[in-house]
Amino acid sequence: MATSPLVLGPMMRYVDETSASVWVETRDAARVSIRAGGRCWEAGTFAVHGHHYALLELDGLEPGTVTPYALDINGTQAWPDSGAVSPFPFPFPPSMIATLQPGKPLRMAFGSCRTSVPHDKSGNRTHGVDSLRAYALAMASGGDLPWPDLVAFLGDQVYADLTSEQMQEFIRARRDIKEPPGEELKDYEEYAHLYYLAWSDPTNRWLLSTLPSAMIFDDHDIRDDWNTSLSWKKEMEATSWWHGRIVAGLASYWVYQHLGNMSPKERAADAIWQIITRHAGGDEIDVSDELDRFADRADQDPGSYRWSYCRDFGDTRLVVVDSRAARDLTPDRRALVDRAEMDWLNDRMRGGFRHLLVATSLPFLLPMGLHYVESWNEAISQGAWGKRAARAGETLRQAVDLEHWGAFQNSFRDVAGMVAEVADGKRGPAPETITFLSGDVHYSYVSEVERTSGSRIVQAVCSPIRNPLPRLMRSFAAVMSYGLATPVGALVARSAKVPDPPFRWSGVKGPWFDNNLACLEAAPEGLKLWWQTGVVEGGDHLHPGLKLVSSVTVVPRGAETGGKRL
Repeated sequence: MATSPLVLGPMMRYVDETSASVWVETRDAARVSIRAGGRCWEAGTFAVHGHHYALLELDGLEPGTVTPYALDINGTQAWPDSGAVSPFPFPFPPSMIATLQPGKPLRMAFGSCRTSVPHDKSGNRTHGVDSLRAYALAMASGGDLPWPDLVAFLGDQVYADLTSEQMQEFIRARRDIKEPPGEELKDYEEYAHLYYLAWSDPTNRWLLSTLPSAMIFDDHDIRDDWNTSLSWKKEMEATSWWHGRIVAGLASYWVYQHLGNMSPKERAADAIWQIITRHAGGDEIDVSDELDRFADRADQDPGSYRWSYCRDFGDTRLVVVDSRAARDLTPDRRALVDRAEMDWLNDRMRGGFRHLLVATSLPFLLPMGLHYVESWNEAISQGAWGKRAARAGETLRQAVDLEHWGAFQNSFRDVAGMVAEVADGKRGPAPETITFLSGDVHYSYVSEVERTSGSRIVQAVCSPIRNPLPRLMRSFAAVMSYGLATPVGALVARSAKVPDPPFRWSGVKGPWFDNNLACLEAAPEGLKLWWQTGVVEGGDHLHPGLKLVSSVTVVPRGAETGGKRL
Protein backbone atom coordinates (compact mmCIF):
# COMPACT_ATOMS: atom_id res chain seq x y z
CA MET A 1 0.00 0.00 0.00
CA ALA A 2 2.68 2.53 0.92
CA THR A 3 6.44 2.77 1.41
CA SER A 4 6.19 6.01 3.38
CA PRO A 5 5.93 5.67 7.17
CA LEU A 6 2.67 7.65 6.81
CA VAL A 7 0.02 5.49 5.10
CA LEU A 8 -3.00 7.81 5.34
CA GLY A 9 -3.61 11.28 6.68
CA PRO A 10 -3.07 13.48 8.41
CA MET A 11 -6.81 14.07 8.49
CA MET A 12 -8.16 17.09 10.33
CA ARG A 13 -11.22 15.86 12.21
CA TYR A 14 -13.04 17.45 15.16
CA VAL A 15 -12.07 21.11 15.60
CA ASP A 16 -13.58 23.69 17.95
CA GLU A 17 -12.42 27.04 19.33
CA THR A 18 -9.48 25.70 21.35
CA SER A 19 -8.80 22.12 20.23
CA ALA A 20 -8.23 20.02 17.14
CA SER A 21 -8.12 16.26 16.52
CA VAL A 22 -5.80 14.86 13.85
CA TRP A 23 -6.04 11.23 12.66
CA VAL A 24 -3.31 9.21 10.92
CA GLU A 25 -2.56 5.67 9.79
CA THR A 26 1.11 4.69 9.92
CA ARG A 27 3.06 1.86 8.32
CA ASP A 28 4.50 0.62 11.64
CA ALA A 29 4.07 1.05 15.36
CA ALA A 30 5.35 4.53 16.07
CA ARG A 31 5.35 7.74 18.07
CA VAL A 32 3.53 10.43 16.14
CA SER A 33 3.93 14.13 16.87
CA ILE A 34 2.54 17.37 15.49
CA ARG A 35 4.43 20.66 15.57
CA ALA A 36 2.50 23.92 15.26
CA GLY A 37 2.91 27.44 16.58
CA GLY A 38 6.00 26.58 18.61
CA ARG A 39 4.28 23.72 20.42
CA CYS A 40 4.35 19.93 20.05
CA TRP A 41 1.79 17.20 20.76
CA GLU A 42 2.61 13.49 20.74
CA ALA A 43 0.79 10.15 20.80
CA GLY A 44 1.64 6.50 20.31
CA THR A 45 -0.11 4.33 17.77
CA PHE A 46 -2.61 1.59 18.52
CA ALA A 47 -2.97 -1.54 16.40
CA VAL A 48 -6.01 -3.15 14.77
CA HIS A 49 -5.53 -6.32 12.71
CA GLY A 50 -1.99 -5.45 11.68
CA HIS A 51 -2.66 -1.76 10.97
CA HIS A 52 -1.43 1.16 13.05
CA TYR A 53 -3.30 4.35 13.91
CA ALA A 54 -3.00 7.43 16.05
CA LEU A 55 -5.33 10.25 16.93
CA LEU A 56 -3.66 13.35 18.33
CA GLU A 57 -5.64 15.75 20.48
CA LEU A 58 -4.25 19.26 20.16
CA ASP A 59 -5.38 21.40 23.08
CA GLY A 60 -4.83 24.93 24.34
CA LEU A 61 -5.21 26.50 20.89
CA GLU A 62 -6.22 30.12 20.35
CA PRO A 63 -9.73 30.70 18.97
CA GLY A 64 -10.05 31.97 15.42
CA THR A 65 -6.45 31.24 14.44
CA VAL A 66 -4.98 29.57 11.36
CA THR A 67 -1.66 27.83 12.03
CA PRO A 68 0.47 25.69 9.69
CA TYR A 69 1.59 22.36 11.10
CA ALA A 70 4.00 19.52 10.42
CA LEU A 71 3.74 15.86 11.41
CA ASP A 72 6.66 13.69 12.53
CA ILE A 73 6.86 9.92 12.84
CA ASN A 74 9.52 8.73 15.27
CA GLY A 75 11.11 12.17 15.14
CA THR A 76 11.35 12.43 11.34
CA GLN A 77 9.05 14.71 9.36
CA ALA A 78 6.49 12.75 7.33
CA TRP A 79 4.11 15.61 6.48
CA PRO A 80 4.28 17.80 4.52
CA ASP A 81 5.78 15.13 2.29
CA SER A 82 8.62 16.62 0.26
CA GLY A 83 8.19 13.82 -2.27
CA ALA A 84 4.48 14.43 -2.91
CA VAL A 85 3.63 15.31 -6.49
CA SER A 86 1.62 18.53 -6.68
CA PRO A 87 -0.93 18.98 -9.49
CA PHE A 88 0.35 22.54 -9.85
CA PRO A 89 3.63 24.06 -10.99
CA PHE A 90 4.10 24.89 -7.30
CA PRO A 91 3.90 22.80 -4.09
CA PHE A 92 0.66 22.19 -2.22
CA PRO A 93 -0.18 24.98 0.24
CA PRO A 94 0.73 24.24 3.86
CA SER A 95 -1.68 22.14 5.90
CA MET A 96 -3.39 24.29 8.51
CA ILE A 97 -5.12 24.07 11.88
CA ALA A 98 -8.03 26.52 11.68
CA THR A 99 -9.83 26.88 15.01
CA LEU A 100 -13.37 28.18 15.15
CA GLN A 101 -13.92 31.84 15.84
CA PRO A 102 -16.62 32.52 18.46
CA GLY A 103 -19.59 34.29 16.92
CA LYS A 104 -18.58 33.58 13.34
CA PRO A 105 -21.52 32.22 11.28
CA LEU A 106 -21.15 28.60 10.18
CA ARG A 107 -20.02 27.72 6.68
CA MET A 108 -19.84 24.03 5.77
CA ALA A 109 -19.66 21.69 2.80
CA PHE A 110 -21.62 18.45 2.57
CA GLY A 111 -22.36 15.56 0.25
CA SER A 112 -22.53 11.78 -0.05
CA CYS A 113 -21.85 8.79 -2.28
CA ARG A 114 -18.26 8.84 -3.51
CA THR A 115 -16.64 5.96 -5.38
CA SER A 116 -12.88 5.49 -5.50
CA VAL A 117 -11.69 5.05 -9.08
CA PRO A 118 -8.79 6.74 -10.91
CA HIS A 119 -9.10 10.43 -11.81
CA ASP A 120 -8.27 9.88 -15.48
CA LYS A 121 -10.28 9.87 -18.70
CA SER A 122 -11.52 6.34 -18.14
CA GLY A 123 -12.55 6.93 -14.53
CA ASN A 124 -14.26 10.20 -15.41
CA ARG A 125 -16.13 8.53 -18.27
CA THR A 126 -17.64 5.86 -16.03
CA HIS A 127 -18.00 7.75 -12.74
CA GLY A 128 -17.78 11.43 -13.65
CA VAL A 129 -15.41 13.98 -12.18
CA ASP A 130 -14.82 13.69 -8.43
CA SER A 131 -16.47 16.87 -7.10
CA LEU A 132 -14.47 16.67 -3.88
CA ARG A 133 -11.20 16.62 -5.80
CA ALA A 134 -12.32 19.45 -8.10
CA TYR A 135 -13.16 21.44 -4.99
CA ALA A 136 -9.75 20.61 -3.49
CA LEU A 137 -7.99 21.83 -6.64
CA ALA A 138 -9.96 25.08 -6.51
CA MET A 139 -9.09 25.61 -2.85
CA ALA A 140 -5.41 24.78 -3.39
CA SER A 141 -5.12 27.23 -6.29
CA GLY A 142 -5.47 30.14 -3.90
CA GLY A 143 -8.57 31.66 -5.48
CA ASP A 144 -11.30 33.62 -3.74
CA LEU A 145 -13.36 30.63 -2.57
CA PRO A 146 -14.11 31.01 1.16
CA TRP A 147 -12.91 28.14 3.36
CA PRO A 148 -15.67 26.15 5.09
CA ASP A 149 -15.46 25.40 8.79
CA LEU A 150 -15.93 21.71 8.03
CA VAL A 151 -17.17 19.18 5.49
CA ALA A 152 -19.85 16.63 6.40
CA PHE A 153 -19.73 13.32 4.52
CA LEU A 154 -23.26 11.91 4.73
CA GLY A 155 -22.71 8.28 3.87
CA ASP A 156 -21.26 5.92 1.28
CA GLN A 157 -17.70 7.18 1.48
CA VAL A 158 -16.71 3.63 0.65
CA TYR A 159 -18.57 0.94 -1.29
CA ALA A 160 -18.02 -2.42 0.36
CA ASP A 161 -20.38 -4.21 -2.01
CA LEU A 162 -19.66 -2.55 -5.38
CA THR A 163 -15.90 -2.69 -5.68
CA SER A 164 -13.61 -1.12 -8.26
CA GLU A 165 -11.10 -2.96 -10.45
CA GLN A 166 -8.32 -1.78 -8.15
CA MET A 167 -10.09 -3.21 -5.10
CA GLN A 168 -10.80 -6.48 -6.89
CA GLU A 169 -7.12 -6.84 -7.78
CA PHE A 170 -6.32 -6.61 -4.07
CA ILE A 171 -8.98 -9.20 -3.23
CA ARG A 172 -7.72 -11.64 -5.89
CA ALA A 173 -4.21 -11.41 -4.48
CA ARG A 174 -5.34 -12.77 -1.10
CA ARG A 175 -8.33 -15.10 -1.70
CA ASP A 176 -10.45 -16.84 -4.32
CA ILE A 177 -12.77 -14.11 -5.58
CA LYS A 178 -15.19 -16.75 -6.88
CA GLU A 179 -15.94 -17.84 -3.31
CA PRO A 180 -18.43 -15.85 -1.19
CA PRO A 181 -18.58 -12.93 -0.76
CA GLY A 182 -16.92 -12.69 -4.18
CA GLU A 183 -16.07 -9.16 -5.27
CA GLU A 184 -17.48 -7.73 -2.06
CA LEU A 185 -15.42 -7.06 1.05
CA LYS A 186 -14.83 -9.87 3.49
CA ASP A 187 -12.75 -8.65 6.43
CA TYR A 188 -10.90 -5.79 8.11
CA GLU A 189 -7.85 -6.06 5.84
CA GLU A 190 -10.00 -5.45 2.79
CA TYR A 191 -11.75 -2.52 4.46
CA ALA A 192 -8.36 -0.99 5.28
CA HIS A 193 -7.37 -1.19 1.61
CA LEU A 194 -10.71 0.28 0.52
CA TYR A 195 -10.18 3.29 2.78
CA TYR A 196 -6.68 3.63 1.38
CA LEU A 197 -8.09 3.82 -2.14
CA ALA A 198 -10.69 6.36 -1.00
CA TRP A 199 -8.35 8.73 0.84
CA SER A 200 -4.89 8.43 -0.71
CA ASP A 201 -5.25 10.71 -3.75
CA PRO A 202 -2.71 13.51 -3.05
CA THR A 203 -5.10 16.36 -3.82
CA ASN A 204 -7.94 15.08 -1.63
CA ARG A 205 -5.41 14.11 1.00
CA TRP A 206 -4.12 17.68 1.15
CA LEU A 207 -7.68 19.05 1.43
CA LEU A 208 -8.58 16.69 4.27
CA SER A 209 -5.35 17.57 6.10
CA THR A 210 -6.71 21.11 6.52
CA LEU A 211 -10.51 21.00 6.24
CA PRO A 212 -12.12 19.45 9.36
CA SER A 213 -14.50 16.61 8.58
CA ALA A 214 -17.54 14.97 10.15
CA MET A 215 -18.91 11.65 8.90
CA ILE A 216 -21.80 9.21 9.13
CA PHE A 217 -22.34 5.90 7.37
CA ASP A 218 -25.04 4.78 4.97
CA ASP A 219 -25.77 1.35 3.55
CA HIS A 220 -22.90 0.89 1.06
CA ASP A 221 -20.34 1.43 3.82
CA ILE A 222 -21.58 -2.03 4.84
CA ARG A 223 -23.87 -3.37 2.07
CA ASP A 224 -26.73 -2.18 -0.14
CA ASP A 225 -30.05 -2.12 1.77
CA TRP A 226 -28.28 -2.55 5.11
CA ASN A 227 -31.00 -3.10 7.74
CA THR A 228 -33.86 -2.45 5.34
CA SER A 229 -36.03 -5.07 7.07
CA LEU A 230 -35.97 -8.07 9.38
CA SER A 231 -36.27 -10.37 6.36
CA TRP A 232 -33.17 -8.80 4.84
CA LYS A 233 -31.23 -9.15 8.09
CA LYS A 234 -32.15 -12.82 8.49
CA GLU A 235 -31.16 -13.50 4.89
CA MET A 236 -27.73 -11.94 5.49
CA GLU A 237 -27.19 -13.73 8.79
CA ALA A 238 -27.82 -17.06 7.05
CA THR A 239 -24.74 -16.59 4.85
CA SER A 240 -21.26 -17.83 5.71
CA TRP A 241 -19.66 -14.40 5.36
CA TRP A 242 -22.02 -11.80 6.82
CA HIS A 243 -20.82 -11.93 10.41
CA GLY A 244 -17.24 -11.24 9.37
CA ARG A 245 -18.41 -8.44 7.10
CA ILE A 246 -20.54 -6.56 9.62
CA VAL A 247 -17.92 -6.86 12.35
CA ALA A 248 -15.17 -5.62 10.02
CA GLY A 249 -17.41 -2.88 8.64
CA LEU A 250 -18.36 -1.43 12.02
CA ALA A 251 -14.89 -1.90 13.51
CA SER A 252 -13.24 -0.11 10.59
CA TYR A 253 -15.93 2.58 10.64
CA TRP A 254 -15.09 3.30 14.30
CA VAL A 255 -11.39 3.61 13.44
CA TYR A 256 -11.51 5.45 10.12
CA GLN A 257 -14.64 7.58 10.49
CA HIS A 258 -16.26 7.72 13.91
CA LEU A 259 -13.23 8.20 16.16
CA GLY A 260 -12.67 11.66 14.71
CA ASN A 261 -16.35 12.61 14.94
CA MET A 262 -16.19 12.75 18.71
CA SER A 263 -15.18 15.74 20.79
CA PRO A 264 -12.32 15.17 23.26
CA LYS A 265 -14.91 14.92 26.05
CA GLU A 266 -17.00 12.37 24.14
CA ARG A 267 -13.91 10.38 23.23
CA ALA A 268 -12.81 10.29 26.87
CA ALA A 269 -16.07 8.49 27.69
CA ASP A 270 -15.74 5.97 24.84
CA ALA A 271 -14.93 2.47 26.10
CA ILE A 272 -12.52 1.54 23.29
CA TRP A 273 -10.70 4.87 23.50
CA GLN A 274 -10.35 4.41 27.26
CA ILE A 275 -8.59 1.09 26.67
CA ILE A 276 -6.20 2.83 24.28
CA THR A 277 -5.43 5.85 26.45
CA ARG A 278 -5.09 3.89 29.69
CA HIS A 279 -2.43 1.63 28.23
CA ALA A 280 0.60 2.31 30.40
CA GLY A 281 3.27 0.25 28.67
CA GLY A 282 5.79 1.61 26.23
CA ASP A 283 4.75 -0.89 23.58
CA GLU A 284 1.87 -0.47 21.15
CA ILE A 285 -1.52 -1.69 22.36
CA ASP A 286 -3.49 -4.01 20.07
CA VAL A 287 -7.26 -3.55 20.40
CA SER A 288 -8.30 -5.94 17.61
CA ASP A 289 -10.20 -8.35 19.85
CA GLU A 290 -11.85 -5.61 21.90
CA LEU A 291 -12.91 -3.74 18.77
CA ASP A 292 -14.32 -6.87 17.13
CA ARG A 293 -16.37 -7.69 20.23
CA PHE A 294 -17.57 -4.11 20.37
CA ALA A 295 -18.61 -4.16 16.70
CA ASP A 296 -20.42 -7.47 17.08
CA ARG A 297 -22.37 -6.15 20.04
CA ALA A 298 -23.16 -2.86 18.27
CA ASP A 299 -24.72 -4.87 15.45
CA GLN A 300 -26.66 -7.29 17.65
CA ASP A 301 -27.70 -4.67 20.21
CA PRO A 302 -27.91 -1.24 18.53
CA GLY A 303 -28.78 0.37 21.85
CA SER A 304 -25.34 -0.52 23.21
CA TYR A 305 -23.63 2.29 21.27
CA ARG A 306 -24.60 5.62 19.74
CA TRP A 307 -23.17 6.68 16.39
CA SER A 308 -25.23 9.90 16.21
CA TYR A 309 -23.78 13.16 17.50
CA CYS A 310 -24.63 16.82 17.92
CA ARG A 311 -22.56 20.00 17.61
CA ASP A 312 -23.36 23.64 18.19
CA PHE A 313 -21.66 26.30 16.08
CA GLY A 314 -22.74 29.54 17.70
CA ASP A 315 -26.32 30.18 16.60
CA THR A 316 -26.45 27.05 14.42
CA ARG A 317 -26.99 23.51 15.71
CA LEU A 318 -25.96 20.45 13.67
CA VAL A 319 -27.54 17.12 14.63
CA VAL A 320 -26.10 14.11 12.77
CA VAL A 321 -28.48 11.14 12.92
CA ASP A 322 -27.61 7.47 12.47
CA SER A 323 -30.40 6.21 10.23
CA ARG A 324 -28.86 2.76 9.56
CA ALA A 325 -27.44 0.94 12.59
CA ALA A 326 -30.00 2.22 15.12
CA ARG A 327 -33.02 0.68 13.41
CA ASP A 328 -35.56 -1.51 15.14
CA LEU A 329 -36.61 -4.13 12.59
CA THR A 330 -39.13 -5.93 14.80
CA PRO A 331 -42.29 -5.95 12.62
CA ASP A 332 -44.70 -4.69 15.32
CA ARG A 333 -42.45 -1.79 16.31
CA ARG A 334 -40.51 -1.20 13.10
CA ALA A 335 -38.52 2.07 13.32
CA LEU A 336 -35.80 3.83 11.35
CA VAL A 337 -34.28 4.84 14.68
CA ASP A 338 -35.08 2.85 17.80
CA ARG A 339 -36.73 4.25 20.91
CA ALA A 340 -33.52 5.20 22.72
CA GLU A 341 -32.17 6.94 19.63
CA MET A 342 -35.46 8.75 19.08
CA ASP A 343 -35.39 9.98 22.68
CA TRP A 344 -31.84 11.25 22.13
CA LEU A 345 -32.93 13.07 18.98
CA ASN A 346 -36.01 14.47 20.71
CA ASP A 347 -33.81 16.04 23.39
CA ARG A 348 -31.75 17.83 20.75
CA MET A 349 -34.57 19.08 18.57
CA ARG A 350 -34.82 22.46 20.24
CA GLY A 351 -35.36 26.08 19.31
CA GLY A 352 -33.22 28.99 20.39
CA PHE A 353 -30.92 28.65 17.38
CA ARG A 354 -30.99 30.71 14.23
CA HIS A 355 -30.63 27.57 12.12
CA LEU A 356 -31.27 23.94 13.06
CA LEU A 357 -29.52 21.50 10.73
CA VAL A 358 -30.45 17.81 10.84
CA ALA A 359 -28.04 15.63 8.87
CA THR A 360 -29.36 12.19 7.98
CA SER A 361 -27.88 10.12 5.17
CA LEU A 362 -31.40 9.30 3.95
CA PRO A 363 -33.56 12.24 2.84
CA PHE A 364 -36.29 12.95 5.37
CA LEU A 365 -38.42 14.61 2.69
CA LEU A 366 -38.28 12.49 -0.43
CA PRO A 367 -40.19 13.82 -3.43
CA MET A 368 -43.80 13.31 -2.32
CA GLY A 369 -44.62 10.76 -5.00
CA LEU A 370 -41.82 8.49 -3.84
CA HIS A 371 -42.72 9.10 -0.18
CA TYR A 372 -46.25 7.85 -0.87
CA VAL A 373 -44.94 4.77 -2.68
CA GLU A 374 -42.62 3.93 0.23
CA SER A 375 -45.39 4.30 2.81
CA TRP A 376 -47.65 2.07 0.69
CA ASN A 377 -44.90 -0.51 0.32
CA GLU A 378 -44.30 -0.62 4.07
CA ALA A 379 -48.00 -1.19 4.69
CA ILE A 380 -48.39 -4.06 2.23
CA SER A 381 -45.07 -5.62 3.32
CA GLN A 382 -46.52 -5.78 6.82
CA GLY A 383 -49.70 -7.49 5.63
CA ALA A 384 -52.18 -4.74 4.72
CA TRP A 385 -53.13 -6.70 1.58
CA GLY A 386 -52.47 -10.20 2.91
CA LYS A 387 -49.53 -12.60 3.10
CA ARG A 388 -48.97 -13.04 -0.63
CA ALA A 389 -48.86 -9.28 -1.19
CA ALA A 390 -46.56 -8.96 1.84
CA ARG A 391 -43.99 -11.25 0.21
CA ALA A 392 -44.22 -9.30 -3.03
CA GLY A 393 -43.89 -6.05 -1.12
CA GLU A 394 -40.71 -7.22 0.58
CA THR A 395 -39.23 -8.26 -2.76
CA LEU A 396 -40.09 -4.88 -4.24
CA ARG A 397 -38.70 -3.05 -1.21
CA GLN A 398 -35.27 -4.61 -1.64
CA ALA A 399 -35.29 -4.45 -5.44
CA VAL A 400 -35.83 -0.69 -5.74
CA ASP A 401 -34.53 0.56 -2.36
CA LEU A 402 -37.84 1.55 -0.77
CA GLU A 403 -36.18 2.06 2.60
CA HIS A 404 -36.09 5.76 3.43
CA TRP A 405 -37.95 7.67 6.15
CA GLY A 406 -41.17 7.28 4.15
CA ALA A 407 -40.86 3.49 4.51
CA PHE A 408 -40.75 3.81 8.31
CA GLN A 409 -43.96 5.74 8.94
CA ASN A 410 -43.83 5.64 12.74
CA SER A 411 -40.37 7.21 12.76
CA PHE A 412 -41.30 9.72 10.08
CA ARG A 413 -44.31 10.92 12.03
CA ASP A 414 -42.37 11.12 15.29
CA VAL A 415 -39.72 13.35 13.74
CA ALA A 416 -42.29 15.37 11.80
CA GLY A 417 -44.02 16.10 15.10
CA MET A 418 -40.76 17.28 16.67
CA VAL A 419 -40.00 19.48 13.69
CA ALA A 420 -43.45 21.07 13.72
CA GLU A 421 -43.13 21.86 17.43
CA VAL A 422 -39.72 23.46 16.93
CA ALA A 423 -41.01 25.43 13.93
CA ASP A 424 -44.03 26.64 15.91
CA GLY A 425 -41.90 27.89 18.80
CA LYS A 426 -43.10 25.21 21.23
CA ARG A 427 -39.54 24.12 22.06
CA GLY A 428 -37.97 27.53 22.51
CA PRO A 429 -37.79 30.45 20.08
CA ALA A 430 -38.46 29.18 16.56
CA PRO A 431 -35.36 29.08 14.31
CA GLU A 432 -35.35 30.87 10.98
CA THR A 433 -34.84 27.51 9.28
CA ILE A 434 -34.95 23.81 10.04
CA THR A 435 -32.98 22.13 7.28
CA PHE A 436 -32.48 18.42 6.65
CA LEU A 437 -29.16 17.66 4.95
CA SER A 438 -29.03 14.32 3.13
CA GLY A 439 -27.61 12.23 0.30
CA ASP A 440 -28.14 8.61 -0.83
CA VAL A 441 -30.52 9.01 -3.79
CA HIS A 442 -27.94 9.99 -6.46
CA TYR A 443 -29.67 13.19 -7.43
CA SER A 444 -29.74 16.56 -5.70
CA TYR A 445 -32.72 18.75 -4.96
CA VAL A 446 -34.31 21.22 -2.55
CA SER A 447 -37.82 20.84 -1.15
CA GLU A 448 -39.79 22.93 1.33
CA VAL A 449 -42.71 22.16 3.61
CA GLU A 450 -45.79 24.20 2.75
CA ARG A 451 -46.32 26.46 5.76
CA THR A 452 -47.33 30.08 6.30
CA SER A 453 -45.92 30.64 9.78
CA GLY A 454 -43.01 29.68 11.99
CA SER A 455 -39.69 28.28 10.82
CA ARG A 456 -39.09 27.37 7.22
CA ILE A 457 -38.63 23.61 6.93
CA VAL A 458 -36.33 22.60 4.09
CA GLN A 459 -34.77 19.43 2.68
CA ALA A 460 -31.42 19.88 0.89
CA VAL A 461 -29.89 16.84 -0.81
CA CYS A 462 -26.39 16.55 -2.27
CA SER A 463 -25.78 13.18 -3.94
CA PRO A 464 -23.53 11.96 -5.42
CA ILE A 465 -20.06 13.41 -4.91
CA ARG A 466 -18.84 10.86 -7.45
CA ASN A 467 -21.18 8.06 -8.53
CA PRO A 468 -23.78 9.30 -11.02
CA LEU A 469 -26.93 7.41 -11.93
CA PRO A 470 -26.97 5.85 -15.41
CA ARG A 471 -29.09 7.96 -17.76
CA LEU A 472 -31.89 5.39 -17.93
CA MET A 473 -32.09 5.34 -14.13
CA ARG A 474 -32.27 9.15 -14.11
CA SER A 475 -35.48 9.01 -16.12
CA PHE A 476 -36.87 6.33 -13.81
CA ALA A 477 -36.00 8.40 -10.73
CA ALA A 478 -37.67 11.48 -12.19
CA VAL A 479 -40.83 9.57 -13.11
CA MET A 480 -41.02 7.89 -9.69
CA SER A 481 -40.51 11.15 -7.84
CA TYR A 482 -42.28 13.91 -9.71
CA GLY A 483 -45.26 14.72 -11.90
CA LEU A 484 -48.02 12.11 -11.84
CA ALA A 485 -46.13 10.14 -9.20
CA THR A 486 -47.54 12.38 -6.45
CA PRO A 487 -51.29 11.91 -7.04
CA VAL A 488 -50.86 8.27 -8.09
CA GLY A 489 -48.65 7.59 -5.08
CA ALA A 490 -51.24 9.19 -2.80
CA LEU A 491 -53.94 6.92 -4.20
CA VAL A 492 -51.99 3.70 -3.70
CA ALA A 493 -50.97 4.75 -0.18
CA ARG A 494 -54.59 5.40 0.75
CA SER A 495 -55.56 2.05 -0.77
CA ALA A 496 -53.37 0.47 1.91
CA LYS A 497 -54.97 2.73 4.55
CA VAL A 498 -51.81 4.77 5.10
CA PRO A 499 -52.72 8.13 6.69
CA ASP A 500 -51.72 11.26 4.80
CA PRO A 501 -48.45 12.89 5.91
CA PRO A 502 -48.80 15.49 8.70
CA PHE A 503 -47.77 18.20 6.24
CA ARG A 504 -47.18 18.66 2.52
CA TRP A 505 -43.98 19.64 0.78
CA SER A 506 -42.93 20.30 -2.79
CA GLY A 507 -39.80 20.70 -4.86
CA VAL A 508 -38.15 24.10 -5.09
CA LYS A 509 -34.94 23.29 -6.98
CA GLY A 510 -33.84 20.25 -8.93
CA PRO A 511 -33.53 17.45 -9.45
CA TRP A 512 -30.10 17.59 -11.03
CA PHE A 513 -27.95 14.54 -11.54
CA ASP A 514 -24.42 15.94 -11.67
CA ASN A 515 -21.69 14.84 -9.30
CA ASN A 516 -21.84 17.62 -6.71
CA LEU A 517 -20.40 19.00 -3.52
CA ALA A 518 -22.80 21.32 -1.72
CA CYS A 519 -22.02 24.18 0.64
CA LEU A 520 -24.11 26.18 3.07
CA GLU A 521 -23.53 29.42 4.92
CA ALA A 522 -25.46 31.15 7.69
CA ALA A 523 -25.40 34.51 5.90
CA PRO A 524 -27.02 37.74 7.16
CA GLU A 525 -29.80 37.46 4.57
CA GLY A 526 -30.59 33.82 5.37
CA LEU A 527 -29.29 30.29 4.90
CA LYS A 528 -27.39 30.19 1.61
CA LEU A 529 -26.93 26.84 -0.15
CA TRP A 530 -25.09 26.11 -3.38
CA TRP A 531 -23.98 23.07 -5.37
CA GLN A 532 -20.77 22.81 -7.41
CA THR A 533 -19.54 20.19 -9.86
CA GLY A 534 -16.21 19.37 -11.45
CA VAL A 535 -15.81 19.96 -15.19
CA VAL A 536 -13.04 18.80 -17.53
CA GLU A 537 -11.60 21.76 -19.43
CA GLY A 538 -9.52 21.38 -22.57
CA GLY A 539 -9.35 17.61 -22.20
CA ASP A 540 -7.33 17.90 -18.96
CA HIS A 541 -8.91 15.20 -16.82
CA LEU A 542 -6.39 15.51 -13.99
CA HIS A 543 -7.11 19.20 -13.39
CA PRO A 544 -10.89 19.71 -13.59
CA GLY A 545 -12.42 23.08 -12.96
CA LEU A 546 -15.29 23.85 -10.61
CA LYS A 547 -18.68 25.07 -11.86
CA LEU A 548 -21.73 26.34 -9.99
CA VAL A 549 -24.75 24.10 -10.63
CA SER A 550 -27.41 25.83 -8.57
CA SER A 551 -27.92 28.04 -5.52
CA VAL A 552 -30.72 29.11 -3.23
CA THR A 553 -31.08 31.37 -0.20
CA VAL A 554 -33.64 30.43 2.46
CA VAL A 555 -34.64 33.81 3.87
CA PRO A 556 -36.53 34.20 7.17
CA ARG A 557 -40.30 34.01 6.91
CA GLY A 558 -41.67 37.45 6.31
CA ALA A 559 -38.53 38.56 4.49
CA GLU A 560 -39.39 36.72 1.26
CA THR A 561 -39.44 38.66 -1.96
CA GLY A 562 -41.67 37.77 -4.85
CA GLY A 563 -43.83 35.29 -3.00
CA LYS A 564 -43.80 32.74 -0.23
CA ARG A 565 -41.46 30.20 -1.80
CA LEU A 566 -37.67 30.19 -1.86
